Amino acid sequence: MNLYSKRRQNVLTRMEDNSVLLLFSGKAIAKSEDECYDFDVNRNFYYLTGLEKEDMVLMLSKNNGKISEALFILPYNEYLARWVGGRMSKQEASEISDVKNVCNRDELDDNVARIIERSRGKQFMIYFDFWHYTYDQNNSEATKYADLLKQKYPYLSLVDIFPILTSLRMVKDEYEVACIKKAINITNLGIRKMMKNIKPELNEMVMEGVFDFVLKENLCNKNAFKTIAASGHRATILHYSTNNQVMKDGELFLCDLGASYKNYAADITRTFPVNGKFSDRQKEIYEMVLQAQRIVVDHAKEGVTLRDLNKLVVDYYRDELPKHGLTKGVNEYYFHSVSHHLGLDTHDVSLDEPLRAGCVITNEPGLYIVDEAIGIRIEDDLLITENGCVILSKDIIKEVDDIENFMNH
Repeated sequence: MNLYSKRRQNVLTRMEDNSVLLLFSGKAIAKSEDECYDFDVNRNFYYLTGLEKEDMVLMLSKNNGKISEALFILPYNEYLARWVGGRMSKQEASEISDVKNVCNRDELDDNVARIIERSRGKQFMIYFDFWHYTYDQNNSEATKYADLLKQKYPYLSLVDIFPILTSLRMVKDEYEVACIKKAINITNLGIRKMMKNIKPELNEMVMEGVFDFVLKENLCNKNAFKTIAASGHRATILHYSTNNQVMKDGELFLCDLGASYKNYAADITRTFPVNGKFSDRQKEIYEMVLQAQRIVVDHAKEGVTLRDLNKLVVDYYRDELPKHGLTKGVNEYYFHSVSHHLGLDTHDVSLDEPLRAGCVITNEPGLYIVDEAIGIRIEDDLLITENGCVILSKDIIKEVDDIENFMNH
């Protein structure tokens, strides 16, 4: 039984009897004329199959205790093969996913209909991934297919599988942690290259390009998210990503970025001086942020909540900020939370519950002083254990002396 089979078994044990799960890989979104945006697979589908091709469907069935699995994929097309490359074969899909029964995509409807018809007279449910980030988001394939089934079979019970998959995805296995660490290691190489190449009068865009080049150089073809490459006052904007302004002597440069390895994300932030040397004031604020990060590391463990960790940072800042002339209140200088889960998504799925051993979270305190054009954030990725945490990104330099020594030698 391979990795994905084990994950599917974990899902099946949580599904009700006399039920079916249908998971869709998704389709590329139209961009303009005959162009589409790059396809990005539905993460729950990928989590259970390891496949990342569009227009695939996974079906898990649990009927009177009997379990079955099937994949539905587009058939090989010789014409398309000459233009854009061949589609994945049934054999290859089966080898990766360990699903033995692989069918043509157009066989899905008949298979679903047969299962539903056999269930007449029983309480029967179909699980879908109904996740929506916003209420007005475009309907997914899952939502559209569920609507069609409900029209045809009004007695069906349609259930959201998302909470079950979220609970499972919150705790990472060894393979997932290894992928995140690989993404972090590549990110580290990119940050080091940026630190060696940055200088006054360069454009922020150049720094973004340096990072992207290192990803490609290490055969990593995907960023975990849009890079933030912000200098000066732009670093006080939390999600600034225009990245097109000239960096000036004496400014700080904040980069929030990450590589994606096998769809697992790194999420790292470092802040360093454009000219390679912190001013006394910059160093003063930087050390405050660094201490806030240490406090989180000291308290992050199983049983703690993300709110608990953020409160520790807020309490520390409340005491510390006035000592440095920052008297407007914590919310004026720190307005985001210190952590989120990390995994197949940069802001990974999570339930509102205490951390468990195996969770991977970020640790990203910051301070943003608009009237001084100082924006500082330092972010690492942590693996939660029963008694503490492991800093997965510990090799990415962040101490003031280490940064200055590295940039100037």
